[in-house]
Amino acid sequence: MDPVIVVGAGPVGLTLSLALAAQGVPCVLLDEGPGTEEVRLARTVVLREDTADLVERLGATHLEKDGLRWSGWRSMRRKQLVRDVPLGTGPADSPDPGDSGDLRDVADAGDMDVRGGPSLPAPLHVPQHALASALRAAVAAAPLVKLVPQSRVDTLEQDRDGVTVHTKGPGTTWWRGSYLVGCDGARSTVRKLLDIRFPGRTAVERHAVAALRAELPWPGEAVLHRQPPWRGGGAEVSARPLPGGVWRLDWLLPSRGELVTPEALITRVRDTLAGWCGETPPYELLDTGVHTLHHRLARRWRVQRAFLAGDAAHLLGALGTQGLDEGIRDAENLAWKLAHAWHHRGGDLLLDSYQAERRAAVAARLRAADQSLPILRGGGGLRTLVPGAVRGHDTLLADGHLGRGALGAPPSYSHSPLAPPHAEAHTTVGTPPGAPVADVRVTAPDGTAVRLRERLGQGHPLVILVAPGTGVWDRRHWLTAGIMPRLVEAVEALPSPAELLVTESYPGASAHTVLLVRPDGHLVAAFAGVRPAELLAAALAALGGAPGAGGGESEENGESGDDEGGAAARAPRPRERVQADRSARID
Repeated sequence: MDPVIVVGAGPVGLTLSLALAAQGVPCVLLDEGPGTEEVRLARTVVLREDTADLVERLGATHLEKDGLRWSGWRSMRRKQLVRDVPLGTGPADSPDPGDSGDLRDVADAGDMDVRGGPSLPAPLHVPQHALASALRAAVAAAPLVKLVPQSRVDTLEQDRDGVTVHTKGPGTTWWRGSYLVGCDGARSTVRKLLDIRFPGRTAVERHAVAALRAELPWPGEAVLHRQPPWRGGGAEVSARPLPGGVWRLDWLLPSRGELVTPEALITRVRDTLAGWCGETPPYELLDTGVHTLHHRLARRWRVQRAFLAGDAAHLLGALGTQGLDEGIRDAENLAWKLAHAWHHRGGDLLLDSYQAERRAAVAARLRAADQSLPILRGGGGLRTLVPGAVRGHDTLLADGHLGRGALGAPPSYSHSPLAPPHAEAHTTVGTPPGAPVADVRVTAPDGTAVRLRERLGQGHPLVILVAPGTGVWDRRHWLTAGIMPRLVEAVEALPSPAELLVTESYPGASAHTVLLVRPDGHLVAAFAGVRPAELLAAALAALGGAPGAGGGESEENGESGDDEGGAAARAPRPRERVQADRSARID
């Protein structure tokens, strides 16, 4: 079978290629650039705990050396400390990431320091070039991935059996693939060739950025300072640490204003450091820039055998939301579905679910940011309807930066077309169906104890039995005891190979609860005991039906997912050649 063609070798394209290779799918990765990364310390990314774990599992090693996990989050307004939140290194002591109520309760109680409470998971702050370089090194070691530099796509053709693209460059040629994924950024050539609209808002936020080495009063902590009291402080400034005493500073600018001159930026640096330290300390300026954030969402993410992911499909980033983080989640969601379709043929309903799930999740994130912007940035509107302005507004910003609430929590696919119908055998646990499962300790088939997240991304579902006491037993004993033989038989009858794991406990689950988990770590259903028929039905639904089943109307004429009122883009007819429009703009 033909490989999957991935267009664009940024972090999302690299992650997708590695995720496909990990599931036995060969890839051709077409890189428009020379295959190297420009070192820019002013261009960094914040990875949530789940996405950081994903790229590390795929081989992006040494990120803990190149990046830094924050020890705390500090919010200030004028001269007042509004919130001081401890951040931890693991999930064991972490509250539910989708709930930000504890932060609101602390603020309403007037307690400015919450360092005695449980810690939230610490995000990983890393330079984007370091992340991309680590992923490139992993790709170089992956035999199933062929990276081709200096290859710009200018023609795309589709037929019933695959995709053909033409590339310009030193090695001008045609490439044939089973599927194609455009991960080629905001000005995506693939999106233009597919004639997909990319509506949205331009310059939602603008930031002046500086990377510098200095000693600040909060080593290891990220700081958000609203309405700083010094002259020229602006509306908001943030400081996010990196290893080696390096900090990234961001100043919020008017959405449309004068250009930021080097002299004006140096003045901002000096005034900000003096405001925080009492006087301007010695510092080394390493990099500067101006970062403009747009909010856009592609009308379609799938046209026949071609898909969009990352910035090619969406742009977001205001109020602390993380566009690259969402792009990596796109790659994780799409990889296991493409792998299943590649190995088993067909699977239109499964492939359609990528747009239905991921586009809806990003649309909800954009909607939450657009609703919060009038509250947090002034201008009347909803601002007058929200009580407790200072602390309530600070909570919204903390949610976006820390990966909580509507602005930052991991997505839940509760309304996915892959969700099985409710059955009497289903039971309730601490994780609702469609949400990411808790990263509990499990016993693997070889008898070793590992984190559940370490078993994800291998292309097969997971079946987890909650069995208190099994941790102290020898595996050869409990595999043949109690309900295990029936469960082993039920798992062997599933339509796709699945891995059977055992855990001592799971939040909200009683003994003998059985969990069915998708390859990307989202809960399909939980059952009270061993229910072979219901387990089979849920697994079939989660895999889009029996192997080889069709059912994706969008393959030819329709469109899946919510279109938010936009007209569907025209899907290219088989073997239709579409030439790139060089003059097209993303707006």
